[in-house]
Amino acid sequence: MKRFLLVILAALALGTSACASPGITPADAKALVQKGAALVDVRSPEEFASGHIEGAVNIPIDQLDARKGELKKDADIVLYCRSGARSERGRVLLSGAGYTKVYNLGAMSNWK
Repeated sequence: MKRFLLVILAALALGTSACASPGITPADAKALVQKGAALVDVRSPEEFASGHIEGAVNIPIDQLDARKGELKKDADIVLYCRSGARSERGRVLLSGAGYTKVYNLGAMSNWK
């Protein structure tokens, strides 16, 4: 039984990592933003108002689908949030809508 559970857990871990987002290092994210990439904070307006990365635009995750037209489909886009979960949802949403250069920085604290 233990062996079966270990096999299941390993398969789940592999499945999760195979679907993992194209993350981006803070250094690469900063380089893209310096070259003109959109930096999008997908947190709530209240979270954004309490502090954000300089130059970021706030498009809350629950508005991203409706507001995705504000972003260029063929331009680099770097998303972030508090933990990385919402920015990953945003990356999946935009990628599914045909955006080809979307990156998940993850947590805002990764910017450092």
